[in-house]
Amino acid sequence: MKAIAYRQHGLPITDPQALIDLELPAPTPGPRDLLVAIEAISVNPVDTKIRASAAVTEPRVLGWDAVGVVQAVGSEVSLFKVGDEVYYAGDLTRPGTNSELHLVDERITALKPKSLDNASAAALPLTSITAWELLFDRLGVTEGGGAGQSLLIIGAAGGVGSILTQLARQLTQMTVIGSASRPQTQDWVTGLGAHHVIDHSRSIPEELVRIGIGQVSHIISLTHTDSRFAELIEALQPQGHLALIDDPKTLDVVPMKRKSLSLHWELMFTRSMYQTDDMIAQHQLLTRVAELIDSGVLRTTVGEHFGAINAANLMRAHALLESGKAQGKIVLEGF
Repeated sequence: MKAIAYRQHGLPITDPQALIDLELPAPTPGPRDLLVAIEAISVNPVDTKIRASAAVTEPRVLGWDAVGVVQAVGSEVSLFKVGDEVYYAGDLTRPGTNSELHLVDERITALKPKSLDNASAAALPLTSITAWELLFDRLGVTEGGGAGQSLLIIGAAGGVGSILTQLARQLTQMTVIGSASRPQTQDWVTGLGAHHVIDHSRSIPEELVRIGIGQVSHIISLTHTDSRFAELIEALQPQGHLALIDDPKTLDVVPMKRKSLSLHWELMFTRSMYQTDDMIAQHQLLTRVAELIDSGVLRTTVGEHFGAINAANLMRAHALLESGKAQGKIVLEGF
């Protein structure tokens, strides 16, 4: 089968060997696995981080977002059948989705939204799971709840921020504030439903004062948390909540004590990595997201379509992500 992989970590994305096209053997499904023929994928920051830092002894296929058609099922599969159109984000400990055929556990998979084409659906799984778990699992916000509370999303124009803004606005009563630094991305965040948009290249506390908010009860920081940490603490109300997904080299949490602030970390791969008892929650939430898409409550977060799934186009996608200027999700489709 066709696949795209890297053989050596740490190569700049401008190096022709950073990602390569190759042929690999087709995989065989385990008991709970689906064998999926990949139709479309999207690219995430985790792809670039692993390519840059994870050493390999054999080619490693990246990619943790996919839409495809079930070709075969394992002996214990009960949720899907051959021919089903599915979408999912996969498992960080297994080969990625940048290949013609891919294995995924049925418990982290769902039927794709019926109203979306393959590329538009491929933009959603990883970011939807991350955003849902951040808001409802980590921060403990309830659907329909949050009256009188406020949520600041740092980096709201990116992949996770684009779906998180919609979830918070559509499924809670919170006041939603998104941050973005360019007019184009600020307009994008407004279009996703944020009540307010601030510029995170400026002082965050001062920006909140500018829009008449002052301090917020919740912050979700999606990027550069370490460089803004003091400002985030200042921007939170006493007994507030801070959640993050990025990877600060160090984080001194002692200053949070004075306000009795709580810290929450989210990694959407935790359930699949540890085969948790509630692993099927990701099947359930992706099913719910598909229903919300099909009913018009949520919309896809595609920013750009980069064409066919091959090394050259994936390198372009990685370069854009590494520039920090991506808006929404980058998708690719077909081999």
